[in-house]
Parts: sequence; C-alpha cells; structure tokens
Amino acid sequence: MKQAGLIIIAAILALALGISARHFFSTTPKNDVSALPEFNLSDLSDRQHNISEWRGRILVLNFWATWCPPCLKEIPDFIDLQKQYADKDVQFIGIALEDKEPVAKYAAATHINYPILLGGDNGITLAHQLGNSMDAVPYTLIVDRQGQIIYRHPGELSKEHLLEIITPLLK
Repeated sequence: MKQAGLIIIAAILALALGISARHFFSTTPKNDVSALPEFNLSDLSDRQHNISEWRGRILVLNFWATWCPPCLKEIPDFIDLQKQYADKDVQFIGIALEDKEPVAKYAAATHINYPILLGGDNGITLAHQLGNSMDAVPYTLIVDRQGQIIYRHPGELSKEHLLEIITPLLK
C-alpha cells in the first residue's frame, strides 16, 4: 500500500513538473512581437470576415467556448471594455471554438457587443499558429494598430491586466 501511494505521489509530481516545464519553455513568449497573419472565419450570420477588416485598430482577439467557465467569466468585462473603448479604436473579437448553436444562444443571452467569429476546429489550429502551444482556453491576443501581436495570454485575463496592456497603445 505504501509503495503504491509513493508511486502515485511521484506520478503527480512528474506531471506537475512536466506541465510547469512546458509552460516555462514555451516557444512563444508572451511578449514576442510578430505580425498577425490574414485569416477568414464566418460570424453567427454565416458571413465571412477577414481579420483585415479591423486593420488599424487595437485588437483583442479572444479564443473561447461556452463550456469554459473562465471564458464566461471574462466576457462581461470584455463587453464593458468594448463599450468604453470603441471610440478609441479598440475592437474585441471573440473566436468561438465550438459549434454555432450554443455560441449563438450564449451571445444573444449575454448581449455580446463585439463580433463573434466561429472558429471550431479551424479556430484551434489558428490559435496554435498564433502561439497557443498549451491548448489553453481562453487564449487572448492583443494586436497593436500596426497589426503586430504584442501580447499573448493563455488562461483567464483580468480587466485590470488587460487595461495595463491596452492603455499605452491608446496614445
């Protein structure tokens, strides 16, 4: 019994160290600046959008899903910030990583005031291409007015932290 307990503890420690090492040695640091590539995704009305539609704005791209509690926790702050900063050329864009029906129901119920694009499996691939090496959900990118990804954030992003990053870009 004691030996089995030790094996379980060792396995848990090894897993925790592996996850920590993966995060620590991630190939895409949060502050690695790179150009946002062109991509197309459809919205909830099945209309195709190219990311270039929002060129020249500060973009907050958020990969999310309705089954993700941290994602749902962020969205009310994103709605508030979109209202507050829309006239300063800040544009939030949600990229949903699931099917249209639950996303449409949630968006309508919460009155999301920014574009929601349907990524599905293509969204997961896109998130990987944009640096989400940990398969984190939510995953948020901040893109400056010149189209450069200036910040990547796996996991929940607080309103305060987001404001620390976008406020200097407003000038």
